[in-house]
Amino acid sequence: MTKSNAVAPSWRVRPRPMHAAALAMVLFLAGCSTIGAGNGASAGTAPGDAAKAARAPQAAPERNPAVFERLQQMSAYLRSLKSFQVTSQTTIDEVLDSGQKVQFGGMVGYRYVAPDKLRAMLRNDRVWRDFYYDGKTITQAAPRMNYYASVPATGSVASLLARLNNDYDIDLPLADLFTWGTSEDSMNSVSSAVLVGPAIIDGADCDHFALRQAGVDWQVWVQRGARPLPRKLLITTTDIAQQPQYTAQLSWFTSIQPRANEFTYVPGKGAIRITQVPAVKPQPPAGAR
Repeated sequence: MTKSNAVAPSWRVRPRPMHAAALAMVLFLAGCSTIGAGNGASAGTAPGDAAKAARAPQAAPERNPAVFERLQQMSAYLRSLKSFQVTSQTTIDEVLDSGQKVQFGGMVGYRYVAPDKLRAMLRNDRVWRDFYYDGKTITQAAPRMNYYASVPATGSVASLLARLNNDYDIDLPLADLFTWGTSEDSMNSVSSAVLVGPAIIDGADCDHFALRQAGVDWQVWVQRGARPLPRKLLITTTDIAQQPQYTAQLSWFTSIQPRANEFTYVPGKGAIRITQVPAVKPQPPAGAR
């Protein structure tokens, strides 16, 4: 099976984190709870002042160290979990050949046991896919068509996801959940990182952060307290005129009891095995060095 656009929105809609509204951390800690989204004007700014601010020279991008510290805490917490279940309600924009932007809804679910067990379910308006990884074999199944493909695989879930991407051009949505805080994660390309303010996501008190890097703006809402989980993500691809977006709102169980053999695929009645075809790599022109 080759990659379908519907199967793999991932983060590029794929970055490493976020976007902008400039407010210093000290103002947030002092109790300011609303900020403007474009020019830094607060909700109480007079219209004339806002217009002046819009015409003022733009400040250099802000890289708030407190934002990176908070994201490092989130990453460390994710890496500390020995198992988890996360379910995400997602939307993804796609741009038609006509230039019109359309949106599709879906669901992404992961059950994970460190270091090498993963069950993934991807459901959207067009495609259903299931993935099973038991530390020995990775299987991709299309349950509505009753097809599946399996290849041998070993190593951590993070290394498996990298292999799927590199060898088969399969880029699972929200794969960053398994690489934040590892050598695969880098903040070096982030040009702006700011605190937007407080928010409530699905009843949880969160901090809303916004980051920017070349071609991508992204926002993350991180739960406050002892469990700094990402609760919402919004990624905007900015190097396309229509600026398509990907959103994901996440619900968590931070410990699970795996069911017997749930990470090993067992073909159902009439299931047809097909070959997992490696991605075709672009070849340099003949004679090129």
